[in-house]
Amino acid sequence: MTDRRAPAEVRTRPAVDDDAEWIADLRAIVLRSDLTRLGRYDDARVRQRFRDAFASEETRVIVVDGQDIGSVALRDEGGSRWLEHFYIAPSHQGRGVGGRILTMLLDDDVTHRLNVLQGSPARALYERHGFVLERQDEVDVFMLRERTSTDGVASDGR
Repeated sequence: MTDRRAPAEVRTRPAVDDDAEWIADLRAIVLRSDLTRLGRYDDARVRQRFRDAFASEETRVIVVDGQDIGSVALRDEGGSRWLEHFYIAPSHQGRGVGGRILTMLLDDDVTHRLNVLQGSPARALYERHGFVLERQDEVDVFMLRERTSTDGVASDGR
């Protein structure tokens, strides 16, 4: 019997410029219900905001069993690393893919930051991976995950 929650292979590949359009479409699909609930969904704007921010050199395409199903970007800024444009196709949500990707990406000694829409179920995923509330407004929740260690010093002070 096959466990649908555990894909055989989850990996990432570097994004290329040609990935921008399908990821912009995926963003519109993934964010539609939350943005609609918040009264902020605009079909053209949701795609254009992605196109304007897309940097292929910062973006990884999420691949499950050989199929491109999502994206994630990591952008360094001011001593932190921002986790951005983390979208997974609805057909693969709830199957452990997001958790596996976060486990791969967060295995380092950097403070990570992200923002998630108010009321998004993705917030629970981020909290399970150590993100905590930093600040919020009517639309966005800003979260951070402190670095896992400090310059090689053991947590018991040695």
